[in-house]
Amino acid sequence: MRPEFRTLKRVSAADETGPFYHGTAAVLESGELLTAGFRSNYRPDVVMNHVYFTALLSGAGLAAELAAELAGDGRVGHVYLVEPTGTFEDDPNVTDKKFPGNPTRSYRSSAPLRVVEEITDWPRLTPEALAQWRERVTGRPPEERGEIVN
Repeated sequence: MRPEFRTLKRVSAADETGPFYHGTAAVLESGELLTAGFRSNYRPDVVMNHVYFTALLSGAGLAAELAAELAGDGRVGHVYLVEPTGTFEDDPNVTDKKFPGNPTRSYRSSAPLRVVEEITDWPRLTPEALAQWRERVTGRPPEERGEIVN
C-alpha cells in the first residue's frame, strides 16, 4: 500500500457519513444533479454506470486536476461538495483492488449526486506530481489503462 494511505482513516460505505466531494472539469451550479451515463475520463470508450465521489478533499482535487488534464482543452478542475441522493458503495476500482480497506474513502452510486456548492480552497498537485499522474494515466492508450469495474 502507498505510504500516504497507511495512516488514513479506513471507512467503508456502510459506515461513511461524509462530507462528500466530487472532482471534475465541468462547471456546475448548486442544486444540479451529477448522474451516471457519461463516458469515463480514463477510458472514453466506457460509458459509466455510476457517479464517483470521495470523502477526502485531496482525492476530489486529484480527480479534478486529472479530469482537466484529460479534457485537453484548457479547462481547469473544480471540486464540489455533493450529497448522494441514494445508496452508495465502496468504489471497487480502488477499494481492495489497489488500496485494501478503502483508505481513499472512494465511493460510487447509480443514484445522482446533488451539488451543494463549489469548494475553491482544495489541495492542488505540484507540477511534478501532476506530470507523474498525467504520464500514469495518459502514457498508454485508453484500452491499456486498466479495467474499469463498471
